Amino acid sequence: MINTKNIMETINMIDKENLDIRTITMGISLMDCIDSDGKKARIKIYDKITRCAENLVKTAEQIETEYGIPIIHKRVSVSPISLVAQSTSDKDYVKFAQTLDKTTKTLGIDFIGGFTTLVHKGYSKGDRILIESIPEALASTNKVCSSVNVATTKAGINMDAVKDMGRIVKKTAYLTREDDSIGCAKLVVFSNAVEDNPFMAGAFHGIGEADTIINVGVSGPGVVKSALEKVKGENFGTVTETIKKTAFKITRMGQLVADEASKRLKVPFGIVDLSLAPTPAVGDSVARILEEMGLESCGCPGTTAALALLNDSVKKGGIMAASQVGGLSGAFIPVSEDEGMINAVNAGSLNLEKLEAMTCVCSVGLDMIGIPGNTPESTISAIIADEAAIGMINCKTTATRLIPVYNKSVGEEANFGGLLGKAPIMPVSKFSSKLFINRGGRIPAPIHSFKN
Repeated sequence: MINTKNIMETINMIDKENLDIRTITMGISLMDCIDSDGKKARIKIYDKITRCAENLVKTAEQIETEYGIPIIHKRVSVSPISLVAQSTSDKDYVKFAQTLDKTTKTLGIDFIGGFTTLVHKGYSKGDRILIESIPEALASTNKVCSSVNVATTKAGINMDAVKDMGRIVKKTAYLTREDDSIGCAKLVVFSNAVEDNPFMAGAFHGIGEADTIINVGVSGPGVVKSALEKVKGENFGTVTETIKKTAFKITRMGQLVADEASKRLKVPFGIVDLSLAPTPAVGDSVARILEEMGLESCGCPGTTAALALLNDSVKKGGIMAASQVGGLSGAFIPVSEDEGMINAVNAGSLNLEKLEAMTCVCSVGLDMIGIPGNTPESTISAIIADEAAIGMINCKTTATRLIPVYNKSVGEEANFGGLLGKAPIMPVSKFSSKLFINRGGRIPAPIHSFKN
């Protein structure tokens, strides 16, 4: 058991250093909602989600009040809708997305994830229908998030799916063009997607999970930066130890909240995700942590090494503070959601190619990146393929959340509001990848995947 006295130091960080619990996410299995009649299936889905998560927001607010710990988002993740909906005769799954969106209004939650399909080795009927439904589904809902897994280390990369997703991203951007193509901010393309991720837009409830589960995502970049300010000029051994100790304190708070939420909701505790999740607020930036280590501007030489140290130290410190660690766990580098990243892009020190290098050692991938609206589908697909390859070869989760913002070009900015922030439009390569993407088929799994 965690004694609340043990986290008082951490609570003191809340007011000064933007420390918070980023999300409490309830995972809910919808596998018992399967029905050959789409309308009946959607009724079952609505009823189960609203029944299971009925007290989620109220409980989170009670914990906030009692412990003085801000809990920014209350979310739900559900089983991949492609698995649930494919038993129906429906020709598209937009109504399923709208049903999910309806539950968010009833429950008062911030997002729901799980308009998802897993196609790393091929398509089933439901997979194809869901993928084709994504643009309209995200354009006609407010709080539904979608994800598609196109690669794993064991299966390789489904390049047919990669090609399709370039087209789907572009169509989603077009349908939400009046709002800076915000639909793409709710769409993630994964390699090695995990089943217990509490963060949006990639959260879904994996088939290996319990019927319902509570997962918690912590935050705290500002706390880490503040701690490093106290060891200026010290060697990297001291830097590592400082980050580890700070990550322990942050994660300990997450474990407390997870335990309390699990007990009060009578839902099993799943995992604490250790990820440092930045926000657009000044002082809550992963980029500023890297600069505190001695980099003039995030993206300059040394950035990948600094991020590797940060990611590893966060995991080493955090894993000792939680009984179950999972999700993604490490450091996120979403451009629009990180004030320091935005500044680095505008200063010219950070570009798409450097971000790709950084994704080799961070938690996820190319996240919340605005690109010109006229970027070709094949270029988007090729960027997805590059990230998928990094994940596949390195046995880690990678993802792309690219936003081709219609009617905007390099040097302009897209404004999404809230935690999604503002995205400077970044340049992409002018050289074509079309012939490469049009080959289709599958890039085989790497040799080191055959470990059985």
